[in-house]
Amino acid sequence: MANVAAGLLNVLMVLLVAPLFQGIQRKITARIQARQGPPIWQPYFDLLKLLGKEDIEAGTVPAMQRFAAYLSLAAVLTVAFLVPMGTAVPGALVGDAILLIYLLTLMGICNLLAGLAAGSAYSLVGISREMMSMVVLEPLFAIAVIVGALHAHSLRLEIVLNGSAYSGTGVPWSGIVMLGLMLLSFQAFVQRVPFDISEAETELMEGPLMEYSGPKLALFKYAQMAKLVVYSALFIGLFIPWGETLHPPLALLLFWLKSLALVLLVAVVAATHARYRIDQAVRYFAAMMIASLGALVLAAYGY
Repeated sequence: MANVAAGLLNVLMVLLVAPLFQGIQRKITARIQARQGPPIWQPYFDLLKLLGKEDIEAGTVPAMQRFAAYLSLAAVLTVAFLVPMGTAVPGALVGDAILLIYLLTLMGICNLLAGLAAGSAYSLVGISREMMSMVVLEPLFAIAVIVGALHAHSLRLEIVLNGSAYSGTGVPWSGIVMLGLMLLSFQAFVQRVPFDISEAETELMEGPLMEYSGPKLALFKYAQMAKLVVYSALFIGLFIPWGETLHPPLALLLFWLKSLALVLLVAVVAATHARYRIDQAVRYFAAMMIASLGALVLAAYGY
């Protein structure tokens, strides 16, 4: 019961903090661009406004179009239930690293399902970009988890998500490589500029999400906000879990400070870089993928 309670606490914290992080990002972006920007509470108001709107559907809507909205948020919150956020791994008894990899992939597939069900031209262009990115991007985080599992000689989440990707005998060269690759790719995992190519509001008018409005759009937006918190927790668990053994209030405070540092990094990069073209992004992800395979080979040999 203690593990279940800790997992539910994680889910609740993600739901409460994700819009706040989005608001902080908007404010930082505005300041860098010499604007006032919206208040940091604006994402909460936006979500409440969308949830309060009538759920309008044009004609016969495929069941998948409805299901994808709920699945998107459910997948992100399931990952939140499994990962440590200033506490021990709450889902240690119900999942392992393989389940975590499946759930991370499902988080990306939800956008594909949404765009495919909508069927508009902009949605189809958006999901085609998403598919090209996923082929070379999604395996990258999976390799980081596998490198951690190889170092830890275990698939148990409480071991893998305890700095395992950056530990090992001697100098953890594979962990150092993966740390650099994750930092260089983190912007893409959370779908922020310059890698928000599948949505690209000024080009595709939000691509896969173009046909959504009201509560279903709110669920997708909420899932996107929550992704930043979840991927931050995964990054911290794999590479910088130091302080997790402190007294619970201190451990929680340290975790959220580290998460906030990642949010600030994402905001600064998004505010200072132009969006990549899809061909540029795919080449960038492919280079990261090749380097990660090198790190995987090093980890397999114990380096």
